[in-house]
Amino acid sequence: MSEELRKHPRIDSLNLSYLCIDDAGTIIEQNMGRTLNVSATGICLETHFEIKPNYNLVLTIAFEEDLIEVKGKIAYCRPGVADMYETGVEFTDMDDNAKEIYQKYVQLFDKQKAKA
Repeated sequence: MSEELRKHPRIDSLNLSYLCIDDAGTIIEQNMGRTLNVSATGICLETHFEIKPNYNLVLTIAFEEDLIEVKGKIAYCRPGVADMYETGVEFTDMDDNAKEIYQKYVQLFDKQKAKA
């Protein structure tokens, strides 16, 4: 086992990938989003394009060695900064394992926000 040489613990990026899917199950867009804020029941992402309210997202969130997939519906999408959009997602499907890992993600996000 090697000694940790970093001055500060390494924190995984709070960017995540997502699939935007229409009601027929067709993938409209696959992209990356940056986490703006989180809660137990949803997440707000900075996205590169406007996502219509009738679309759903499948989010892939990486936390440490774990990778979870979470499904959600669009709660809102509004213009953000520099031609970006703020997209609110309400979770619709998350198993117990994903909930546990996501809670750790929320805690890390809250710690990083507190330091900023």
